[in-house]
Parts: sequence; structure tokens; C-alpha cells
Amino acid sequence: MTEPRTRPVVVAFDVNETLLDLAPVRAALIEHGHPADLLPTVFARTLATGFALTVAGSWCTFRQAFDGALAQLTELPDDGRSAVADAFGELVPHPDAEPALRRLTEAGVRAVTLTHGSPGVAEAGLSRGGLTPLVERTLSSEVIRAWKPARAPYLWAAGVCDVLPEQLALVAVHAWDVHGAQRAGLTGGWCARAERVHAPVFDAPHVRGGSLLEVVDALLALPPHG
Repeated sequence: MTEPRTRPVVVAFDVNETLLDLAPVRAALIEHGHPADLLPTVFARTLATGFALTVAGSWCTFRQAFDGALAQLTELPDDGRSAVADAFGELVPHPDAEPALRRLTEAGVRAVTLTHGSPGVAEAGLSRGGLTPLVERTLSSEVIRAWKPARAPYLWAAGVCDVLPEQLALVAVHAWDVHGAQRAGLTGGWCARAERVHAPVFDAPHVRGGSLLEVVDALLALPPHG
């Protein structure tokens, strides 16, 4: 039985696949002779590398993990792998990102991003989509050398935003990310856009929706604190 949740003061959004579409990375793989459906495997291997290093008390950057995944799963040379990785700088927002962020702004709730991805990726994508004014700040856990879903990135984000963990919500299309946030004391919002079902091995999300806007509306519908 989880404690009742209240309306968040700040909402943090995951970046890769949640706010920003990885289509340019998929296109770069195709351009270099690989099928589009290789991207989920490469992305999953990238995450597995980061997760493993964090659990083991070590660390690497997202780009290093992505490069390693490409090296393991393709025969691309160094410059080819670098070109595919550079495509992260060309990401654009998903269609549901703008209305979700705007709804928060209209409600007076602060919005930030929280990623273990490379610094600059979120900023470039938000700028490309004209969403920069709707986001207070962009946070990369590379600063503290830890990957989500370890507790440290979520608690660090709450500290940077100067709020208690229970006053911060995390919105993501990945159930593992929402699970990690909730275990760290945050309010979790799962968007079903990228996953067919919410895996039952994870804690049920505090709120859920089929789009980012539906998740934001569910967060705003929570009772006010106190």
C-alpha cells in the first residue's frame, strides 16, 4: 500500500524516447547499412551497460555505452559509430511533448528534464521543437556519474530543484525509470506510448496515461499538498 500522492511542485521528464524521438538515430543506422529494427537492441544494450556499471560502482558516459553497444552489435568502423551517435544531436520532440509541457506551465508547475544521456542532447531537441521556454532546466546525471534507476539521480534532481523527493514527479515511457523514481520517493507517471504493457515486476505507477498530456493531467489532478 503506497502513501497517497499529492500534486507535484516540479515534474521531471525523461528525455530519450519520452520527450524526444530517436528517429534520426534510426535513420543514421539505415544510412550506414543496418536495419531500422536494430535500434531497440542497440539502445537496450546501451542501457544494460550503464545499469551494470552503476550497480558495480563504476561509470561511463551514455555515448561511451552507446559506442560499445554498436561495436558489439555491428561491424561499423570508428567513424561510422561516431556518425550514428552524433544523430542524438538531431532529435526532435514527440508530438505530445509540447501540449504536456504547456499544460504544466499554464498550471504553474515547474518542468525540468532528467536524463543519463549526454549533456546538450535535451537542450538541442527542445530548442529544435521550440520548447525551451517551457522547461526550467535540463539535468544530466553525468554530473554525479550515476545512471537511473539508481536512487542517486532522482534525489540529486530533487536537491537541484530545491524540493523534497515527494514534491517531484518523474514522467517516462519506461516502466523501469518510473519504478526507480518511486522507490526513491518521487511520484511516478508512466506513459504507455513505448511499451505495450506495464511490466508487473515493477511497482504500479502512481499515475499513467496513453500520452504525456494524459499523464500530466493525472498528476495535476492529484490533491494539493497539505
